[in-house]
Amino acid sequence: MKCPSVANSGMNCQLAAATEMLITCGNLLQARVLKVKYFGRLFGSVPKVSIFVPSSNFFHSKKLKSMNKAELIDKIAKDAGVTKVQANDALDSFTNAVVATLKKGDRVTLVGFGTFSVSDRAARNGRNPQTGAVIKIKARKVPKFKAGKEFASKIGSGKK
Repeated sequence: MKCPSVANSGMNCQLAAATEMLITCGNLLQARVLKVKYFGRLFGSVPKVSIFVPSSNFFHSKKLKSMNKAELIDKIAKDAGVTKVQANDALDSFTNAVVATLKKGDRVTLVGFGTFSVSDRAARNGRNPQTGAVIKIKARKVPKFKAGKEFASKIGSGKK
C-alpha cells in the first residue's frame, strides 16, 4: 500500500510514518538508520526519499538567548547607575565570595533568590562508552544552586 503523501516516492506507509515521526522529534540520524536498517530488510529495497533537513533552531518556537558576563555587567551598571568597571568589580567580588565560601564547605543563602551549596558525589563505577570497560569514577564535590521560593515563582509565572 502506498501512502498518499508520499505516492511519488514509492515509500511504504509504515516507513513514511516512522521516518516522519523521528524527523518531527528532531532525530534525523535515527530516521535514516531506521529506514536503511529495518525497512530495507522488511521490504527488500530502500527507496530513495527526499528528507527535509531542519536547521538547528527549527524545533524551538522561540530562540533562547543566553546572557554573558559582559551583558550582565552592562545591565548591572545601567540599573545601579555605576560605571562598568564598578559593576565588574562588584560582580567579581560576589563570585569570589561565593567560591571561597563553598570551598570552605559552607552555604551562601540569598533570601528570596536562592542558596548556593556544595554536594558530595560518592565514588562509583562507570563504563567507557566506546569499549564498555568498567572504569572507576572518583568521589568529588560539586556546586549546587537551589532557587528560592520568590525567585522560582517569578520565573514560573512568566512575569518579566
